[in-house]
Amino acid sequence: MAAYDVVVIGGGPGGYSAAIRARQLGRKTALVEEADLGGVCLNWGCIPTKALLKQAEVYQLVRHADEYGIKVGEPEVDWEMVIGRSRDVAERLSKGVAYLMQKNGVDVLQGRGKLTPARKVQVDDGKSVTELDAAQVILATGSRPKSIPGVEFDGTRIISSKEAMVQEERPQALAIIGAGAIGVEFAYFYRAYGSEVLLLEALPQILPREDEEIAAGLAESLSEQGIEVATGAKVVAVNNKKRRVAVRYEVGGEAFAREVDRVLVATGVQGNIEGLGLEAAGVRTRNGMVEVDGRMETSAKGVYAIGDVAGTPQLAHAAVQEGIAAVEFAAGKERPELGQVPNCIYCQPQVASVGMSEKEAREAGRDVKVGRFPFAASGKGQAAGETAGLVKLVFDARYGELLGGAILGAEATELIAELGLALRLEATYEELLLTVHAHPTLSEAVMEAAGQAFGEAINI
Repeated sequence: MAAYDVVVIGGGPGGYSAAIRARQLGRKTALVEEADLGGVCLNWGCIPTKALLKQAEVYQLVRHADEYGIKVGEPEVDWEMVIGRSRDVAERLSKGVAYLMQKNGVDVLQGRGKLTPARKVQVDDGKSVTELDAAQVILATGSRPKSIPGVEFDGTRIISSKEAMVQEERPQALAIIGAGAIGVEFAYFYRAYGSEVLLLEALPQILPREDEEIAAGLAESLSEQGIEVATGAKVVAVNNKKRRVAVRYEVGGEAFAREVDRVLVATGVQGNIEGLGLEAAGVRTRNGMVEVDGRMETSAKGVYAIGDVAGTPQLAHAAVQEGIAAVEFAAGKERPELGQVPNCIYCQPQVASVGMSEKEAREAGRDVKVGRFPFAASGKGQAAGETAGLVKLVFDARYGELLGGAILGAEATELIAELGLALRLEATYEELLLTVHAHPTLSEAVMEAAGQAFGEAINI
């Protein structure tokens, strides 16, 4: 029986980052993965979808090239190449993870990992079962798309995000159930290429976890792009016919019906907890997720869980930090709390947020000041033709401390890092305002929004 200090089950961003950190700390480490290294994020989530979204952005840029004084004809889309490029990107990065494992001396075992009652790890590769002795185990098995009652995936016409990435033909008409990050990203992607898109959200706003003002701004932009957005929508029935799918839904008591080529269900994910031997090993679960404490440790001593399988925020960058934290805690090290986790949506215009929204701050009893700066007032925004959206910052009124921020607009997912650092350092509006931002840049909008909150903005 091979013996290890750390065995990681799951090779997604959280799992492979945990394995690398464990080796950096001098611990003998094995990584168990039954599919491709990189997990869902690298192979079927974050990376290939962002490749698809970038391609859609380029297509739209070419279509509107005349706005920049460049005359071109109507561009032709090679759909097979659009899909193929995203798969190539994912494959290259998966090979990159394999290289990182080799470089750092992590033993990679292909197969399905399972805990035994004796806290060993069994690895089943389909031909034989290998047992590993592990001082500590990190569960990083991720999640999978979750369907809704009465609307089960068939992989052909009623699809998840995985199938949405590899459609052999572009659907002429698409209904998307769920307007969270995945829903709005695919709505943008398919509409950019000309599909008719119906976006249904049961709650009162799209992006239910985001600031109301930012979500409303995105909804308006998506509508302008030709996406039919319906909030407060209750899906009554989805009937898979021979060639099309009939969708019936209600909004405010009024009934609607639509026939589409595909229905994408994007209502969330569920943790991969099945077949891991959790109960026998004494690992408690709740609502389909593994329970962990503040040190990412489960109810079974020496067994940790990170990433999607451990519950919200279920974001790849959170999983990475949780994996590193779990390894350090397991090694007896202390480390600061994880801190604020940014949320990013990569449609156009992009959305990103971190910390408290205005509503959350007020509900928490905070006296707040809110600063806004629209990209329409930004010199770089005007020069680049990126004038949609704004930066919105929320501050404590008494001390000026930044409580949170949200951005709607071009490169929002890049700009949000400044606000994450500011929150980490407990920065005030003055520190954002007095930080010299290069001109002209989109990041100046952060500085201006900080000044606007306290009556000190210059360019608005």
